[in-house]
Amino acid sequence: MVLEPSSQLCETLSREWWTHSVKVLLFDLSSCLSSVDAPKKDIVFLLDGSDATRNGFPAMRDFVERVVEKLNVGENKDRVSVVQYSREPEVHFYLNTYNTRADIVDTVRGLRHRGGRTLNTGAALQYVRDNVFTNSSGSRRLQGVPQMLILLNGGRSYDNVDAPASALKQQGIVVIGIGAGRADSAEMQKISSDPTYALSVSELTDLPSVHEQLSSVMSTVLVRATPITPTVTGKNVTAFYFSLMVLGHKLKCVNVYFTSGHSHAERQPTGRDVVFLLDGSDGTRTEFPAVRDFVQRMVDTLSVDDSRDRVAVVQYSRDAAVQFYLNTYTTKAEILDTVRGLRHKGGRPLYTGAALQYVRDNVFTASAGSRRLEGVPQVLILLSGARSVDSVDAPASALKQLGVLTFAIGTRNADKREMQKIAHEPTHAVSVSEFNDLPNVQQQLQSSVEAVIVEVTPETPTAPGTLPSAEVLQAPQPT
Repeated sequence: MVLEPSSQLCETLSREWWTHSVKVLLFDLSSCLSSVDAPKKDIVFLLDGSDATRNGFPAMRDFVERVVEKLNVGENKDRVSVVQYSREPEVHFYLNTYNTRADIVDTVRGLRHRGGRTLNTGAALQYVRDNVFTNSSGSRRLQGVPQMLILLNGGRSYDNVDAPASALKQQGIVVIGIGAGRADSAEMQKISSDPTYALSVSELTDLPSVHEQLSSVMSTVLVRATPITPTVTGKNVTAFYFSLMVLGHKLKCVNVYFTSGHSHAERQPTGRDVVFLLDGSDGTRTEFPAVRDFVQRMVDTLSVDDSRDRVAVVQYSRDAAVQFYLNTYTTKAEILDTVRGLRHKGGRPLYTGAALQYVRDNVFTASAGSRRLEGVPQVLILLSGARSVDSVDAPASALKQLGVLTFAIGTRNADKREMQKIAHEPTHAVSVSEFNDLPNVQQQLQSSVEAVIVEVTPETPTAPGTLPSAEVLQAPQPT
């Protein structure tokens, strides 16, 4: 049900009762709004500490201090973290390290320039996403508190920023990029949540000239709550989705979406988005027909024709190639015909980490047919025949944070520990001697996939008066 804005909206919602077959829930909207009524934010500063910024680092430090001085710091107010990076990142303090402005300012004044030649901005962006914007590090993203990243950069990145920047945006983090000196303006626009959030100064000593512009952006944020991606099995579901506008520090109630679910005993899954990620490297050439047959048998068990289940297939070796997306085909016959015609990709080495990141950023998206934001379970089935050349840690973590349930099937040449890292949980890592033995584990995997039903993710607050995870967007100008 969608309730349009009205003067009686909040009052009406606080009185209404919704009766379900499992339980009766009274939801007091006013208590929920009070949890975000205070002007609070989680702000992370990511500072370029490479050799190129050595002379300008005191100006960078002063800029951070001036911004912090304007914040309302406190455990239940604004929180601040600072990370410095060059070749690799270093956390100076987390969002939950300090609760007072004085402590933060004292620490910022004492910051020392890190140094280092290589500037890996992409790796630093991924690092703060996976290690700083987390509940354990003090992030209140899952409580609906706006998340902001302020990047101060003095040079072009040595590594690619596209995927990490996209991952931050998908997590709802507002990124403001401030570039100086040799910073790449196009790169800063890619990193920023909106091209207008990419600010530029000729050198770091000119940072005071953009202070007001930054303050304006920070105080004009739209917080829109979105459905939490489901994971697995058997708990009752009651999810509330909100659209809340924060203009300066004024909260405006816009609209509220209510959905409810039932226990596993009373509700069957409404569908799944299933992505197969297939090792197409040279090492799997002779066994690829067995991989293809396995995918066919799994698709045969899905409910594609009634629009419940969707399927995508990606093959990878050195790089990833999408065979078809989740919204490419709408019938089981079309999917099976395409799978039967799949040709082995070939190539070496095997970059499983890059492939995992690729499917996260390019396949589990609304434009590619993913229904994640509608609450449809997201499932990834990986078939791997060897150890990955690159690291799988960060991409596997990113998939888990997105709510994707990953099953990993590896042959004897695959790394068992690597498969367990990739899998949503260790028990979802399955091993076979060779791909010809896949029929032996099909029933086990099929049962696990069928058990996937809508459930609020474990780290999401479910008590009345809390908000689901927030997607933070630029706010429209007030009328």
